[in-house]
This record gives sequence, C-alpha cells and structure tokens, in this order.
Amino acid sequence: MKFDITSLDGKSTGSIELSDEIFGLEPREDLIARMIRYQLAKRRAGTHAVKNRADIWRTGKKMYKQKGTGGARHGSARVPQFRGGGRAFGPVVRSHAHDLPKKVRALALRHALSAKFRDGGIIVWDNAQIDAPKTKGLKEQFASIGLGSALIIDGAAPQENFALAARNIPQIDVLSVQGINVYDILRREKLVLTKAALDALEARFK
Repeated sequence: MKFDITSLDGKSTGSIELSDEIFGLEPREDLIARMIRYQLAKRRAGTHAVKNRADIWRTGKKMYKQKGTGGARHGSARVPQFRGGGRAFGPVVRSHAHDLPKKVRALALRHALSAKFRDGGIIVWDNAQIDAPKTKGLKEQFASIGLGSALIIDGAAPQENFALAARNIPQIDVLSVQGINVYDILRREKLVLTKAALDALEARFK
C-alpha cells in the first residue's frame, strides 16, 4: 500500500510502499495483550521480601509452661502471632517473567503495527536528523506539526543530536529499530518511522 513520506517540518517528500504483511493485518487484541503482559512482567524487579520466622533473631526458649496458664499453647516467640515475629506467607524475592514463544512475540509486534496503522497513528519521515542538539527548537517543530505524544523509531542508531534534543521532551521517545516493542508503540499516540527503520523492519519480517 502507498503511504506518504514527510520531512521533519511536515512537508511531503514522496511516497513509499508499505508491506501488507506488517501493516495490513487484522489486529488481534489477544496477541497484543499477551505481549504487553509479557513485557510488563519481565520488567518487574521482584525484589520485594519480608522476614519469616526463620529470619527473626529472638530466643528459642519456650515462652511459658505448656499447661496451667489458661491460655493458648506457644513454643516460640518468633511466630507471626506476636509483635516482632516473622510474617506468614509474605512475598519472596523471585522473577515474575514468564515464557512467550518467539514467533508469538514477532506476530504480536506485526499486529501492533497494523493496529497503529489502522488507527491512523503512523507517520513516515525521510530521516530524523537535526543540525544541533537544541531541545527548544525541536519542541517548536513538533508543535508546528501537531506531534505531542510519539514513539520515534530510527535505523540502527538514532542521530545523536536528535536523540539529545528529544530526550527532555515529555511523551516523546526515541529508539533504534532494534528496540521497537509493542508496549511503547501502544502507549504513545503516534508512531513515527524513518525510511531506514521501515527498511530494517521489512528485512526483519521477510
């Protein structure tokens, strides 16, 4: 399918043919949801932990005699029933990551790209390059073309000046094509792809 190419200032610079196998699929919400769950679970630190009764430093002597007190029978002061004791069934350090087949992850990315294309949220630039790393100037350019929330994907490595200027602009993310992912595509309103990024995507899914 034909798609217009624009420059950084919003002027038309030609057109390009987009692959139906990447941008023309019928989006499957279940695949996209599985991929987002996979990404968010994998990024969790899993460092939450508490002290159980084995981690508490307290005497192991029996608190009082077994019978004759008229109360419950206790043998240790480390148990969760007492203040200062260990916590029962608390969180432990663990990984929250789970497996998702590589083919499913690749398919989910294609469906996310197709969903963004169907919503009219894709912009194609000929390149993402500026002369000087000036955030103010780049922000004004984005405002002039109505770009407020966007994920910008460049080729193998974004231009340093552009990346430096864009990194302080809220709701603007700049990634190389290797870093493109479903979660970041959907959390921003627009997906901006350079010609280099498109070529790399087509080679990746060929």
